[in-house]
Amino acid sequence: MFVITRQNLAQYRGFLTPGQMALFERYETFSMPIYPTHRSARLPQHLYDDAKYNAAHTALVESGNGLNNFRGATPFPVPQDALEAVWNHLTRYRGGSAKRTHVQATPLEDGSFIPVTFRQEFAFRNVMAGYNENVGDEILFYYKQLVTGPARLAGDIILVHEPINQVKNPRMAWMYNTGQRRVRRAPQIAYDGPYPASEGQRVADNLDMFNGAVDRYDWTLVGKKEIYIPYNSYKLESPDVKYKDLVHAGHLNPDYTRYELHRVWVVEANLKESQRHVYDRRVFYIDEDTWQISLADHYDGRGELWRVAMGHAVQLYHVDVPWLGVEVLHDLINGRYIASGMRNEESNSLTFGTEASASDYTPAALRFTAKR
Repeated sequence: MFVITRQNLAQYRGFLTPGQMALFERYETFSMPIYPTHRSARLPQHLYDDAKYNAAHTALVESGNGLNNFRGATPFPVPQDALEAVWNHLTRYRGGSAKRTHVQATPLEDGSFIPVTFRQEFAFRNVMAGYNENVGDEILFYYKQLVTGPARLAGDIILVHEPINQVKNPRMAWMYNTGQRRVRRAPQIAYDGPYPASEGQRVADNLDMFNGAVDRYDWTLVGKKEIYIPYNSYKLESPDVKYKDLVHAGHLNPDYTRYELHRVWVVEANLKESQRHVYDRRVFYIDEDTWQISLADHYDGRGELWRVAMGHAVQLYHVDVPWLGVEVLHDLINGRYIASGMRNEESNSLTFGTEASASDYTPAALRFTAKR
């Protein structure tokens, strides 16, 4: 319908976030193509049934660090506070189980980059072979990531067991390093620990826009607002587009992005005085239809806006999965960004409904994964 640029920014400020406006200020070439709104989110019917059950039964426990009587996804279809909205994001439906190959780019200020290729797989608890609903409700999902390129990183693997209550049962993570040929516990893959293979451009809980435990922040529900968010970003998924066409200096090529006006839940997280984290304050903008965090602003200890995250989502109609395709985290200070989830040049890049068992996600299985 129109394109927001630095020149006409003033008339659209009411529908933009501080982070988006900061990107316009930082990069003269940044722009946002605005398209008609399509509320395209759709889930399998059994998840709507689960949401109906959750609305009447699910409750936060242990100061909001866990859930009780929770099925499937969307524990709080009608959130009453900030934590309930955030839990909807953390537990949202991602297809049950999947395997994917994707590429990550961390370009320098001139736009040059070396692609890093990942093979990832995950399985939520209710699709695991042998899952016992009565004893297995402490784990939300299992996750494994193998780096396949470039050569200096290839073979490194991360394994994560993601509990629901990460205060009661801290996240369990392991790393396999090809140089050492050893499996080690990796407690740093949580909170603000540096995330592997990211060139220092994001911390562990930046992945998936936000992940992990919620205990280090005080959470406030600011309210609901209509803003322009990345949505139906199918051009970013096109096999006709090359990575060099997408990744430009400062930001992704605007010719392939898409924004729509949607209602979001605005949630603010302020670091508790007794806790530490590189982000002193964070503001999340959560899409009301998918409970996917679409935008996130991150502030440093001085109160200055530091990093701006954008989640470019698509609806995968063939499997009824609202999917976070490409996520981008901009650093306003050093002028760099990290873009992950690109799969344009990959074959068989995303498969849902993959078979999974607990034995696939054990530390002993990491060596076998490295040899495959």
